[in-house]
Amino acid sequence: MAKKLVVVESPAKAKTINKYLGKEYSVEASMGHVRDLPPKELGVDMDGGFKPHYVVLSGKRKIITALKKLAQEAEAVYLASDFDREGEAIGWHIRESIGVANNRKIRRIVFNEITKGAILEAIQNPRDIDMALVNAQQARRVLDRLVGYKLSPLLWNKVKRGLSAGRVQSVAVRIICEREEEIKKFVPQEYWTIKTLLEKSGYPPFEAQLSKIGGEKAEIPDGASASKIADDLKRAKYVVASVETKEVRRRPYPPFITSTLQQEAFKKLRLRPTRAMQVAQDLYEGIEIPGEGNVALITYMRTDSVRVSKEAQEAALQYILQKYGKEYYPPNHVNVFKNKRDAQDAHEAIRPTSMEWTPERLTPHLSKEYLALYALIWNRFLASQMAPAIYDQTTIDIDANGKYLLRATGSILKSQGFLVLYKEETEENGNGSESDGAFPPLNQNDALACKGITPEQHFTKPPPRYTDATLVKALEEKGIGRPSTYATIVDTIQKRKYVQREKGRLMPTDLGFTVNSLLVESFPKIMDVEFTARMEEQLDEVEEGKVDWQKLLHDFYGPFEDSLATAAHSMRNVKKEGVPTDEVCDKCGKPMVIRWGRFGKFLACTGYPDCRNTKEVKTEDGAPPDDAQQLVAGKTCPKCGSPMTVRTGRTGRFISCTKYPECKTTMSLGIGVTCPEPNCGGEVVEKRSKKGKVFFSCSRYPECKFASWDRPRAQDCPQCGGNFLVEKYSRDGKLTLKCPKKGCGYKEEAKEGDAKDEVTT
Repeated sequence: MAKKLVVVESPAKAKTINKYLGKEYSVEASMGHVRDLPPKELGVDMDGGFKPHYVVLSGKRKIITALKKLAQEAEAVYLASDFDREGEAIGWHIRESIGVANNRKIRRIVFNEITKGAILEAIQNPRDIDMALVNAQQARRVLDRLVGYKLSPLLWNKVKRGLSAGRVQSVAVRIICEREEEIKKFVPQEYWTIKTLLEKSGYPPFEAQLSKIGGEKAEIPDGASASKIADDLKRAKYVVASVETKEVRRRPYPPFITSTLQQEAFKKLRLRPTRAMQVAQDLYEGIEIPGEGNVALITYMRTDSVRVSKEAQEAALQYILQKYGKEYYPPNHVNVFKNKRDAQDAHEAIRPTSMEWTPERLTPHLSKEYLALYALIWNRFLASQMAPAIYDQTTIDIDANGKYLLRATGSILKSQGFLVLYKEETEENGNGSESDGAFPPLNQNDALACKGITPEQHFTKPPPRYTDATLVKALEEKGIGRPSTYATIVDTIQKRKYVQREKGRLMPTDLGFTVNSLLVESFPKIMDVEFTARMEEQLDEVEEGKVDWQKLLHDFYGPFEDSLATAAHSMRNVKKEGVPTDEVCDKCGKPMVIRWGRFGKFLACTGYPDCRNTKEVKTEDGAPPDDAQQLVAGKTCPKCGSPMTVRTGRTGRFISCTKYPECKTTMSLGIGVTCPEPNCGGEVVEKRSKKGKVFFSCSRYPECKFASWDRPRAQDCPQCGGNFLVEKYSRDGKLTLKCPKKGCGYKEEAKEGDAKDEVTT
C-alpha cells in the first residue's frame, strides 16, 4: 500500500512530526522555498497583469524531483508548511512544482503547535490551498521586487554601485534618520526640582518633592528661582493637607507575540531580533531530548495575536494551583487579553506546548541561549495566567505656608501575584517623590518639621536613539512590516551599511543619511510612513479576499513609474557631484567633495580626472575619524620616517603611512593594552571578523591565541587580581568594566568620559 506523504519545510520539523504519525506516513522536507523570482532579472510580466515568472531555486531541483516521485506513488499528499502567508505560498509552490496528474489528492494541513494532538487533528481536517493567502504573499513579493529592482539601479547611478533600496527597509532607515535629526536639533532646557526631608516627631524622616506653587504645577526654570523658593521653604510651616491610601491592582502582561518576544529577548537576554527568531524557530520545530526524540517546545512564533486556547489556559491554571497555590490563581478564574485592532488571529500567542516541559526539566538538554529564551517564554505565559499584583499606594500632600504643595508617594506590595514569575523595570514617577511606602502614621493637619531642602538642577534630554528592541516596537506601532519581517528589516538596514550600532544603539551612517534624503525628496509617497502602513493594510485585505492583488499592484505602479522617470533626471547625482565640503585640494587648489567607494566615504578633488588627489574624511575638529590622527601623534613609518595615520579598509581600521601609495607600510591598530597572556609580550590590537564585527586579539597571532569580543582595559581586577578588565555597554549606553575571569563576577561602573580609544603601534 502506498504511503501518505507529508511535506514540511525543515528536517527538524519533519523529524518531530514523523514520530507522531504511523508507518503509513512518510514525512519529507522541502528545505524552505522551492521557487522564487529569478535573481538576475525582474521576473514580472508588466504587461500581463504583473504575473510573476517563478524559477526553481538553485539546489532545489533534486528535492523537487524526489518529492514529485514520492507524490506520484503516494495515496495522499499533505502540504504542512507554516500557517501564514509565506507558508501558504511555499505549499502552493510545492504543489505547482511536483505537478501530479491528480491534484485533488494534494491537500493542505495547518497547525499552531507541533504536538501529537495538533498533528492528528490537522490530518483529519485537510483543506485546499488558500489562494487569497498565496496572492497576498505574491503581491508583497512583487511589490518588493518592483521597488528594489527599480530603485537600486537608480542609486547605483546617483551614489555608488552595490546600494539597495527596499519598500519597507528604506522607510525604517527614514525613521532612524529622523530620530537622529531630532537629536541634532535638540536644545537642552534647564529646570530645577526641590526635595525636602520632613519629619513627624518620634518617627524617621521621609522625602517629599515640591509639586505645586500657588495651585499651579511647579515649574522652576533656573537656579535663582530655585534658591528663592528654597529660602521660602526654609521658613515655612509644614502641615499634612491630605493622606490617601488605596489598593492598586496591576494586571499581568499578555503572553508574547512576535514583536514583544523580540523586544524582551533583546532587553533581557541581549538577543538581536534575527537571533531570537532563529532560536524560537528551533524551539518550535523540535529539540532532541534523550528518550523522547524530537520535541516541539513552543507554539508558532510568528503571530500578532494574544489569544490562548482554552486547553492551554486550563493546563496553566492547574500548574499554578499545584506549584504556587490559590493566592496566585486569577480572581475571575481566567485572564483574557484583547488583540490590537489589525491583529491577524490565525495563531495563538507564543507559549509552551506543554506544562510538562518546565525550564528546570530542560536544563540538561538545552544550551544556555536556548534555555534562556524558552524560560522567558515560559515565565511570560505562566505569569499571564496568574493573579494581579496588589499594592497599597499612599499619596501624601503637604501644605507649606498656603503657597507651596509638596507630595510624597509610595507603594507597599501586598500580594506578588504574577510578579513572582515576571517583572519589568519600574517607570520613574514624575509626580512626586517615590518611596518604598514606609511612611510614619500621618493624619490631616499633622505638623511636620523640615530637616533639609535640596534644590537639584536638571536638563531636558533628547529622544534616545533606537535599539533593536525599540525599533521593532516603533515598526509595530507605525504599522511598518509584519511579525514575520521585523527581524529581517532590523538586520538588513545594518548589513546595507545604512545604519550602524553605536554603544548598543542604532544610528544612521553618512551613507544612510544621504540615500534617505535622496529617496525622500524623489519618492515622498514610497517613503511615507503612513503610505507604507496603508499598503500593509491593503495586503491584509488581499488576504481576506477584499482586494484584488493585481489591481493593488496596478494602482501602486502607475504613480511609482512616474516618480522613477522624474528621478532619473532630477535626483541629485552625488556620485558625480559629491557632497560639498570646505576642504581644498593641496595639489591643485580646487574644492574637495565627499564621495563613496568600496571601503566607505573619502574626500576627492573636483578636478578629477586631471587631479586624482584623495584624502580621508575628517571630522569637524579637523581630525580623521575617531580622533585617530591625534592618537598616533609622534608615530613614524619605520620604512620612510613619515607620520602614521589611521585609515579604514575592507576589514576595518588600521594604521598606514601618510605617504601612501608611495609607501605602503601598514600596522595593526593597537589599543594600548599589553596582551594578558603570561610571558607573551605582544599587545592587543583591533581586528575585524569576516562578518565585519570588531574583536581584539594579540599582535603575535598565531603564536598567541588570545582573543576577545569585548575591548580589554589595562586595569587590574581588584577582586581576583586579574591583569585586565573588559568594557561592556548596557542597553541604555552606560559603560561598565567587568572582569572576564570565570567565577569572579567583579564589575564597576566606568566614570563619565572614561572610555578609551587609544591607538598605538
